[in-house]
Amino acid sequence: MATELQSRAQPSPLPAAAAGGIVVENVSRAYRGSRGEAVPALADVSVRAARGELVAVVGPSGCGKTTLLELVCRLQSPDSGWIASAPAALMAQRDMLLPWFDAVENAALALRIAGHPRSRARERASALFGELGLEGFQRARPSELSGGMRQRVAFLRTLLSGKEVLCLDEPFGALDAITRGEMQQWLARALQREPRTVLLVTHDVEEAALLADRLVVLSGRPGRVTAELEADIPRPRSATDAAVLALRQRALRSLALSARAEGALA
Repeated sequence: MATELQSRAQPSPLPAAAAGGIVVENVSRAYRGSRGEAVPALADVSVRAARGELVAVVGPSGCGKTTLLELVCRLQSPDSGWIASAPAALMAQRDMLLPWFDAVENAALALRIAGHPRSRARERASALFGELGLEGFQRARPSELSGGMRQRVAFLRTLLSGKEVLCLDEPFGALDAITRGEMQQWLARALQREPRTVLLVTHDVEEAALLADRLVVLSGRPGRVTAELEADIPRPRSATDAAVLALRQRALRSLALSARAEGALA
């Protein structure tokens, strides 16, 4: 189908992928090092997200988490395996707001790129500012916004891309602990209002336990899936909920077991 990316000749993926989900099947990806040697980033990774599901990917630094998002967003191609996904938009850790645009113009950027007239794009973006806690800041420059507000503008820009799949790369990683907690709760509410399929990369296991329907744990480089943990926990969630704490501990144990296994093989 035109809305899918199939990177290798394989049987058709699950219909769920074409209906707003993600299928990553046995994907490997390597880069060329400074001396021309192959530097593996991902090895035989399989990840699936059904329509409307939020899957969090956790793992140590350098394990290929960002590479996985870029593969799903078609910014890279796998060396082996295949990927099927509904159209996807990437939100990077840095908000990347343009300093010469005001907040609503930054939020409307995806619409402008898609060919919408400037006035209509601004109108559509501005109409959502209240829902995202930004009412009254439409004409503020990025330098006049707090870190959390800048991230909300960036998230709105991602939503307005119209993509069914959102790939979020450490979206709150640069924020202080208090703002980060507020933004996690805000994101959960925002996705209830604007449901999307989400692949969330984070190094924060607590964040994954708070937000995700399922956690995928990757090993150190090259990233391999070492565990998948279901997060069947009612929403809204709190970091102090017993079920959230238990899931966080399970994920930390999975990461520790993977690190010990890697150490034994080294």
